[in-house]
Amino acid sequence: MTDAVAMNVGFVGGGNMARSLVGGLVARGHDRAAIAVAEPQAALREALAHDFGVACGEDNAAVAARSDVVVLAVKPQVMKSVCAALAPALAVRRPLVLSIAAGVRIAQFERWLGREQPVVRAMPNTPALIGAGVSGLIANAAASTAQRDAARYVLEAAGRAVFIDDEALMDVVTAVSGSGPAYFFLLIEALEAAAVARGLPPEVARTLTIETAFGAARMARESGDPPAALRERVTSPGGTTAAALECFAAGGLRELVDRAVERATVRGAELSAALGE
Repeated sequence: MTDAVAMNVGFVGGGNMARSLVGGLVARGHDRAAIAVAEPQAALREALAHDFGVACGEDNAAVAARSDVVVLAVKPQVMKSVCAALAPALAVRRPLVLSIAAGVRIAQFERWLGREQPVVRAMPNTPALIGAGVSGLIANAAASTAQRDAARYVLEAAGRAVFIDDEALMDVVTAVSGSGPAYFFLLIEALEAAAVARGLPPEVARTLTIETAFGAARMARESGDPPAALRERVTSPGGTTAAALECFAAGGLRELVDRAVERATVRGAELSAALGE
């Protein structure tokens, strides 16, 4: 594998998630000449070339042939046909294939491209669009340590990345972080509505709610302490926080969250199975 900032990274598909990764790579100093995008829509190609100064075209195989990492950023429903067309180009050098398509399993890539093809499957989430995402990754046996590092490097252009060892857990990753932003948006929405119902102006309620969520997340990320310890520090016996948390407990919040994550996990497995072979 070449030096990271000079490593040739090719994108098959130039949609929003690919755009976030391209922009993140350029922002962290990756050589623009080492990035190429294949995208069928002219408007997307022109925007990527204009905004980031990277090479853009329509030929998927040409991008794959020149790349050390080939990021597959296409819809799951077309992945099989895309892989079939790319297979001859990939077979020449066996670059890393990094898939960010939801639900497409490593076993499927190995059937379409061969077991000797290095593959990393990733599950990013939408905050990657603003450089604040997190991705779960799983590699097949053909991916070397250097290629795993390359996958992490590409995904960390838009946030953080963590590897798991059991692909079955990717459905849990999807339930927690892939779907997770919506859970927090719902809580923000509910808090904002409760504040407005009690007389706060909508713009004040939104600012207080969003900044509180941001601050709490930042404390959880940067303090190094477990969330339970942070919660306990702001919960005085008999105080306002304790009163609210008692209400959450009485309503079964923990159990509800557990059921929601379980349902999302099961649904993720169902959708993956529906993609077939």
